[in-house]
Amino acid sequence: MKVSIITVVLNNKDTIEDCMLSVFNQSYPDIEYIVIDGGSVDGTLDIIKKYEAKISKFVSEPDRGIYDAMNKGISLATGDIVGILNSDDFYINNDVISLIIKEFIEKNVDSVFADLVYVKRNDSNKMVRYYDSSKFTKERLRFGLMPAHPTLFVKRRIYHDFGLFKEEYKISGDFELIARIFGKGSISYSYINKPIIKMRTGGVSSSIKNKIKLNKEIYKACKENGIKTNYILLALRSLYKLSEPFSSKRLRNINHLV
Repeated sequence: MKVSIITVVLNNKDTIEDCMLSVFNQSYPDIEYIVIDGGSVDGTLDIIKKYEAKISKFVSEPDRGIYDAMNKGISLATGDIVGILNSDDFYINNDVISLIIKEFIEKNVDSVFADLVYVKRNDSNKMVRYYDSSKFTKERLRFGLMPAHPTLFVKRRIYHDFGLFKEEYKISGDFELIARIFGKGSISYSYINKPIIKMRTGGVSSSIKNKIKLNKEIYKACKENGIKTNYILLALRSLYKLSEPFSSKRLRNINHLV
């Protein structure tokens, strides 16, 4: 099975190389790597061009935001399976894609997801939070809970059947897509009980202002996809996330899980 991995980036010279190297070092042989740059001016392009021979498809041009960039990548993808790796993130070891494909083949599902760990932005060996995707069910979408989106791989035909990311969402377009394909669409999935990605802290939804906007967009996404919710239920999501940094057993056993 051919896998398309998409990375979108804008002015992220400090982390883009780690991200790309984690793709190039994968043991799985049939990977199409697509990089979509939004017109970086900070030196990111210089780093990307160092590895241009290893990149299957590369676009650098202004876009209308992160979800427009992701949609460009998906539209260029030709793999049977599609995954998105953000420029702040990197695969936790060289066998991640092999593990993902094995799960697709053995379970015969439409999608596969796993866990991830958050690490300090300036020290990727310092883990601060564990994202446990095992708690995900279709019913928990009404709490705003979803599998860790960077770990999600789907069959490419899912995007043809259900559509791409909606650009009117500025922060929670990933949640809306997940609500659409798992909630309204009820596609099949398999969960891998391991972390497969390290994510650096400090993403777009980290500020208090953006967290408020995030909840508003999640509420809208639920309504659009026929998922009954309210802001009280969404507040419970925040309480649940507060417990994640204290999952000390998960963090202690990280090497074993990998």
